[in-house]
Amino acid sequence: MTAPDLPFFQTDLFVPVYRPMRRGAWDLRIVEAVLCPGYWSPPSLVRGMAALMRGGKTWMSTTPLEIESQEIGVRHARGHVLIFGLGMGWAAAACALRPEVTAVTVVERDEDVLDLHRDLAVFAQLPDHARDKVRIEHGDAYAWTARARVDLLMPDIWLPLVSDGRVEEVRRMQANVRADAVYFWGQELEIARHAAAARRDIDPRGVSDMAEAMELPLLGPVLPDYARRVEAVARRWMRGRWLPGTVPPF
Repeated sequence: MTAPDLPFFQTDLFVPVYRPMRRGAWDLRIVEAVLCPGYWSPPSLVRGMAALMRGGKTWMSTTPLEIESQEIGVRHARGHVLIFGLGMGWAAAACALRPEVTAVTVVERDEDVLDLHRDLAVFAQLPDHARDKVRIEHGDAYAWTARARVDLLMPDIWLPLVSDGRVEEVRRMQANVRADAVYFWGQELEIARHAAAARRDIDPRGVSDMAEAMELPLLGPVLPDYARRVEAVARRWMRGRWLPGTVPPF
C-alpha cells in the first residue's frame, strides 16, 4: 500500500483548530499532511497535524498516537475532571464537551504555555456550556491539592511515552487529590512492563492484578477489551523499555 492509498485519520472526538505560534521556548507548528502510527491503530495520514515542540522535541500533537493514548480517559470522563499538564488543551476541551462532565480543572506550571493559550484561544472554540466548565490554574502537579471532590485525575506531564518511576509519581499526585479514578498517560505500557517483570501474562487477569498492585484506582482495566489494547500497545511502543531483569514476552 502506498502513502496516497492510506486512510486519513478520523475521530469523532473534538479536535480544535490550531495555528502556528511561538512563546518562549515553545513552538506550535502545523504540518499539511503526515503519516503517523496510532497508539493501537494502523498508520494513517493526518491532515493539518498540529505539534507543540520545545527544543526540537514534540511534546504533544494531534496525531492518532496522542489522541488514542488519552481517549479512554476522555470517553469515560465524568463529574469533576482534573488534568495535570495543559499541553495543547485537546484533552481538556474534549472532556468539557461530554455531558457527564461538570467541571474541568487544568493545572499547568509553565508560564510560557499559559501565555501561549491566552492567544491560542482553544477553549473559545467550544460552545458556551462546555467552555464554562473549564478552569486553568498555574501550579505544580506534585504539589497541587484538591479543594473539591475529583472524579477523574488525568496526568500528562511527561515527554517520553515510557519513563521509570512514573507509577510512583502518579501516586504522589493522587495522594494530594484522592480522585475516584485515575487515567495517566502511558499507563498501558506501565501495566504491561510491570506484568512482564512479575512473569504474568498480559491477559485480563494479569492486567487486573497489575493494576491492583499499583495501588491506584485506574480507569481502564474493567473495560472488556482493555487487556487486548495493553498487549497491542506494548508490542508497538515498548521498544526495549521493559523493567530491568525482565524477559520480554514478545
